[in-house]
Amino acid sequence: MTEADSALGHEQISSALEVEQLDVNLYRSKTLYLPPRARGVFGGQVISQALVAANNCVDPAFSLHSLHCYFLLSASAAVPILYNVDRRGRTIFLMLCSFQRPEPRQPTFQLPMPPNVPSPDDCEGTEVIYERLFKETNDAKVKEFCLTMLEERRRSPIEVKLAGVRESEDGVPIHLYWHKARNTPVRYDAAFQKCILSYISDSQFAARRTLIHFNQGKNPTKVVMQTSLDHNISFYEYAISLQSSAGW
Repeated sequence: MTEADSALGHEQISSALEVEQLDVNLYRSKTLYLPPRARGVFGGQVISQALVAANNCVDPAFSLHSLHCYFLLSASAAVPILYNVDRRGRTIFLMLCSFQRPEPRQPTFQLPMPPNVPSPDDCEGTEVIYERLFKETNDAKVKEFCLTMLEERRRSPIEVKLAGVRESEDGVPIHLYWHKARNTPVRYDAAFQKCILSYISDSQFAARRTLIHFNQGKNPTKVVMQTSLDHNISFYEYAISLQSSAGW
């Protein structure tokens, strides 16, 4: 198929997204569109065709929740694209990572520090909070919960201090925490620090944005699953530094 022939099929959205099944979980593009003055096939068509292939391999009872993709190379419209849908038995985790060389004038981005945040020295550690709650309550279940959380926090490689709870302009509570990695080397590189940030990213604030699915059966208020499904981290700064004189 020439690039001209392939471009003709792109005029109708139904044919532009159509893929041909070659085998179980294996599909091939039927048309590919090369935009004027572009180096390769239109990326939106590649994404949509890959999604069509994925949809064909999934029970219709399931709805698309999210997708993540990276364009690694430009594709020629003269060569069909193969879409291999990888379906494993019980996959618990998928991660796509992109790496780059440091660039001059690398863009940076950081949210401003909220005003009047107390220093770590003026904040209580989560262990102290659970210990106080354990002493103050007479509820056996609450005491058991506090003991469980105390054990978890003492074994955690990350020390956490609560810096306060505030309310946003639209009434959403904002929890402020200080985090400190325990027993870290005196000096460690940026790559390892990014790994520490990734560890912290699924605790505290992420726990308050978990997706909750409720049981639609006899007890519609019962939580049947609570987990973070869609996790994204972008590192704008190459040589980040999490170290400070106070260690926080």
